[in-house]
Amino acid sequence: MPGHTDNEITIAAPLDLVWDMTNDIEGWPDLFSEYASVEVLRREGDTTTFRLTMHPDENGKVWSWVSERETARDVHTVWARRVETGPFAFMNIRWEYDETPQGTRMRWTQDFEMRPEAPIDDAGMTDLINRNSKVQMELIRDKIEQRARSTVEA
Repeated sequence: MPGHTDNEITIAAPLDLVWDMTNDIEGWPDLFSEYASVEVLRREGDTTTFRLTMHPDENGKVWSWVSERETARDVHTVWARRVETGPFAFMNIRWEYDETPQGTRMRWTQDFEMRPEAPIDDAGMTDLINRNSKVQMELIRDKIEQRARSTVEA
């Protein structure tokens, strides 16, 4: 059965700042702790194709893949999918942003299926993504809130 995750966090910062920082793909190695590098392969309008490379895992393996990401700022939504799927049969991601009285709510939903030969099954990957999304979202929140505070103080 395919995996599905749904995680969100509220960031005490304006939607424009959250949008700009989280959609600056070249800046992801500074925003996420898991990404070592990003290489933009192509931009066409609101669609970007890029290669993500992670830091080595606990076994020293470096994971890398190509994704395609389409942004729609007018509806505060991003759709992404892995082009090079690796251990996934498919991976589709949606990021949604909403203004709230507390700041900006950022929500990530992921739908995927692992290949039979993958080192982890759908349930295991669901747990891994849910744990890691919490860590990454909190890190992103902290960095964006720090930027928002420094912008106000300047």
